[in-house]
Amino acid sequence: MWQGGSVRILVVEDEKPLADAVARGLRRDGMAVDVAYDGESGQEKSTITRYDVVVLDRDLPGMSGDDLCRDLVASGGLTRVIMLTASGTVADRVAGLSLGADDYLAKPFAFPELIARVRALGRRATPAQPPLLTAEDLELDPARRTVTRSVGEVELTRKELGVLEVLLSAGGAVVSSEELLERVWDENADPFTTTVRVTMMTLRKKLGEPGVIETVVGSGYRVPSAARTEHARG
Repeated sequence: MWQGGSVRILVVEDEKPLADAVARGLRRDGMAVDVAYDGESGQEKSTITRYDVVVLDRDLPGMSGDDLCRDLVASGGLTRVIMLTASGTVADRVAGLSLGADDYLAKPFAFPELIARVRALGRRATPAQPPLLTAEDLELDPARRTVTRSVGEVELTRKELGVLEVLLSAGGAVVSSEELLERVWDENADPFTTTVRVTMMTLRKKLGEPGVIETVVGSGYRVPSAARTEHARG
């Protein structure tokens, strides 16, 4: 399956209020987030879904964070791991990183820092994107999270921008509704919902004419003129 666009996150944390708060914050930043409250559930979810980043509590009951980290690393995938722990000593950080974790953050932490670290790891977990994604007069800046056409800036919701980013990143290839749900939404999304179709309708309306998104009957959607450019920003 093609991977690109929005960042898909798994939060594994046994303190439910903290796990839910982290998930809400990451979703507000436009990420698709699943949650597991123990190591076993985290392991099961990670075998089903390819996550860009796993936010992993080291001190889990049952299957420990250390064991789950080893499992994720041994799988040989591109998933990046950031460990959370109540202990932030140098020895603990070294131990966590030696397990194969990509980053380490001690509790309590500043939420903006967690978001920045997850974003950075997400970029390392997916193929590098160009500064601009374009289609005819349409430009999407992945870093600034902005969309413009010849008439000016287009205001999009996070989900609309996520869908457009996935389509443009596909470079003209067809992207199915299932793939869009996988990349832009999370496990709470009903696979039989009309969410993708409704979002596509509002996205097309906001982008205006001429239309850039094609429906490929029975397959999904594509942007035939999508291109990856290295335009310098003025």
